[in-house]
Amino acid sequence: MMAKDTFLNRKVTLNCKGKLIDLSTPAVMAILNITPDSFYGNSRIKDIDGALKATETFLNEGAKFIDIGAYSSRPGAADVSVNEELNRIVPIVEAIAKEFPEALISIDTFRAKVAEESIAAGAHIINDIAGGNLDDAMFEMVAKLQVPYIMMHMKGTPQNMQNEPVYENVTLEVINYFTEKITQLKKLGVKDIIIDPGFGFAKTIAHNYQLLQQMEALNNFQLPVLVGFSRKSMITKVLEIKNIDALNGTSILNTIALQKEAAILRVHDVKAAIECIKLSEMVKFA
Repeated sequence: MMAKDTFLNRKVTLNCKGKLIDLSTPAVMAILNITPDSFYGNSRIKDIDGALKATETFLNEGAKFIDIGAYSSRPGAADVSVNEELNRIVPIVEAIAKEFPEALISIDTFRAKVAEESIAAGAHIINDIAGGNLDDAMFEMVAKLQVPYIMMHMKGTPQNMQNEPVYENVTLEVINYFTEKITQLKKLGVKDIIIDPGFGFAKTIAHNYQLLQQMEALNNFQLPVLVGFSRKSMITKVLEIKNIDALNGTSILNTIALQKEAAILRVHDVKAAIECIKLSEMVKFA
């Protein structure tokens, strides 16, 4: 009963520019990479036409959110200027918002200016891998825009985050991080917060699996939890496979996270994630 009681007290709605989004059933966030160097080559989109085709497929397969990223956050990725990120992302957002007005668009950026211009172009959500740590203006921008904010845990930057990350207790440090950040955001009047423990970001394989094993601890915040395992090295290194062969491993970890009350699965493969949710819901309410 404890898990159900916790779930009943949790915030399960998001206000996306006046659209009330229900997360009482977990949802899928599709990854739309418009970077030339994303870690999973098959996910890279080169132009507006490709973005529109991918979005149509994602929506038809059941995605609730389309997460657009123009700055690769893979370990050791090249830095990209603000102007380059804007030049990549704004035309894509405008095109998707026009072609698919029902689509809920999330912007994968840690920069306040990119967030502001993307929301103005038609996006609905900010997805910040840095939790405000890489742009001091981000929290105030989120408060100004009054849009849902996905806040991830990460140490350092994409360029150095995997340089021997150290924790005394990774789960406790992630909890302390979110406690501090959530307090700051609520003081600024931010109402819709989603937390992402940041699997694969500034964490070793052991850190990732400890955090997943103890993920229920995040439910104490009574906020939606987003997880992103899709084809990451925490799967490929353990199984000694390439990321193109990591769909089965992704589905297994997604299912484990759903059993621990994850609200959003961020994935490259929407259909498989939808199947994880449908079957997990059957077990939950049997």
